[in-house]
Amino acid sequence: MKVSELAYDLPPELIAQHPAPQRDASRLLVLHRDTGQIEHRTFRDLSAYLRPGDCLVLNDTRVLPARFFAERSTGGRVEALFLSEEGGDWHVLLKPAGRQRPGEWRGCPGDPVRLQLVERGPRGAWRVRPEPPTPAAAFLARVGHPPLPPYIRRTSDPAPGSDALDAERYQTVYAAHGGAIAAPTAGLHFTQSLLDQLAAGGVRRATLTLHVGIGTFTPVEVEDLADHRMHPEWYAVPADSLRALDQARRDRGRVVAVGTTAVRVLETLGRLGQVLGAGGVGDSAAAVSGWTEIFIYPPYRFVNVDALVTNFHLPGSTLLALVMALAGRDLILSAYEAAIAERYRFYSYGDAMLIL
Repeated sequence: MKVSELAYDLPPELIAQHPAPQRDASRLLVLHRDTGQIEHRTFRDLSAYLRPGDCLVLNDTRVLPARFFAERSTGGRVEALFLSEEGGDWHVLLKPAGRQRPGEWRGCPGDPVRLQLVERGPRGAWRVRPEPPTPAAAFLARVGHPPLPPYIRRTSDPAPGSDALDAERYQTVYAAHGGAIAAPTAGLHFTQSLLDQLAAGGVRRATLTLHVGIGTFTPVEVEDLADHRMHPEWYAVPADSLRALDQARRDRGRVVAVGTTAVRVLETLGRLGQVLGAGGVGDSAAAVSGWTEIFIYPPYRFVNVDALVTNFHLPGSTLLALVMALAGRDLILSAYEAAIAERYRFYSYGDAMLIL
């Protein structure tokens, strides 16, 4: 598949800049793969499409307040995005990328930690060393802001308390394990009330963790998708989730992934030989964790995913390639055309799609 096949035209005013007033008040486009039928509903109608015995798969990663602002010794402003922590050093993206030099120091006004630039990496990334040595989570809790994607416009100098809504809404209600630098956005539509309603209707639930990293959003810069390489992302699946998913499949329930991150973990399990409901997972299954670089694009044969709740994705993205692998390029483009015609809201804070 060519990256040019991932193109579509989106009116810029349809890029959602703020979340819906209530999480489950977002719109829901329901796409039936077997017939091509498209329905327009509200997200809280999700229960009408799930059956007793189906199993929702939720990514319970928690988004770090990974965006922060630092200053040069001369007073110049630097925008930073924390990426990861390794051996006491941190990996961060710095903007403007071209004006940083090894050995220089950066500090955040009012915070005792200073960051020394150690080594330049690709795409504006730097390895930095905090002085004094400090866990990144503690530092970010003091100075960080929600790491909204760049197409969501916010002030470059947020005042204290001004991003409180984003801090709440750019996080799922079931977030548990800190480590992501972007939200698993399909899960943002769920409320605890909706989850309780689904459970009362016999819909099972399983959680896993994939800490969303920069690789999920790295642009595809090659024409042939086979030449694109994903950045590794860490995942973990508890043993009870594995057993619940396997039992759902054996009981002829559907595995309904919430978000492309959940899909990538489930299909990574398949590559490891853990095919749900087919003898690949037993009652004595143990927890699984590791790093995944799986890149799903057409043609791809899914082994562990039956249905998907997802948002609408950027043109040319690996996420759009994944949903095309599940439903077919032509059907996805038709659904996107319908969503645009109906003025759906797109991307992270936008509306949702259910692919059955």
